[in-house]
Amino acid sequence: MANPISALQAVRRTGRFSTAATPRVTIEEITDFGLLQFAAWADALAETGAEAARVAGCSACPSPGQSVRGVNGTLLRVEPLKWWLVVPAGAKTPAPDLGPETGAVLDLLQSRCWLRISGSLAETVLNHFLPINLGSGAFADGAVATTAFHHTGVTLWRDVQGLNLLMPRSTARSLWDLLSESARQYGLAEK
Repeated sequence: MANPISALQAVRRTGRFSTAATPRVTIEEITDFGLLQFAAWADALAETGAEAARVAGCSACPSPGQSVRGVNGTLLRVEPLKWWLVVPAGAKTPAPDLGPETGAVLDLLQSRCWLRISGSLAETVLNHFLPINLGSGAFADGAVATTAFHHTGVTLWRDVQGLNLLMPRSTARSLWDLLSESARQYGLAEK
């Protein structure tokens, strides 16, 4: 998979940015990853889900609003008829085998930026912008949501490393500015 040039390269800095002794929010841009979308026709949902799970290296595909970690990446159920496979750097995925009568596979890598937000106040800073309850009881490990961030559609999921945000490249810079500026009040570290 090609490694795109970061849409945030010009504004992203590394370091600590606050008066707090310990940063309570860390924002990291993940730049080396792959992103495949599996879209099913309604009458071929099971077949498309099974193929997405096979490519991800999962035993089964996730239900809506959930994710499953496989040996080849994390499979997110972003819509009732769509899955996104987030592939980490260096992972080799089998070629998808999905006929046009079953569904479609689309490489979305060039369309999205990936941010990982972690730290003790990650949920707090994201709730400045996202209209969903991000508490670990309501949005537990493996949860996925397609939501809006400043009138822009984004995909969010939680894993053991934090909250992950996939956002359109075209608006990534303005969303980054809003997020990092808001996080500074809590103590921000940028990676």
